[in-house]
Amino acid sequence: MERGGAIYILTNKNNTVLYTGVTSDLRKRLYEHKNKLFASSFTSRYNVSKLVYYEVFTSIEEAIAREKQIKGGSRKKKIVLIEGMNPEWKDLSFNFE
Repeated sequence: MERGGAIYILTNKNNTVLYTGVTSDLRKRLYEHKNKLFASSFTSRYNVSKLVYYEVFTSIEEAIAREKQIKGGSRKKKIVLIEGMNPEWKDLSFNFE
């Protein structure tokens, strides 16, 4: 059975740090980031928990491939992606509560 997946980009309150991740359960993963369940993680150390971009896929393999593509791109390309979906850089987490 194929399992779906999602890629996401998080930032901090000042929109200065970008973090790209992949998960099979976006709601659960956002909860983990927002509640800093992994205290020594990059996102916890830099207070990165604001969801500003995401894409959903029918398979986790597609999501992983897309994550690699995004991570391989420049910061400028990530900003273009974010502003295409979310020009005001609002926290989109409410879509998954």
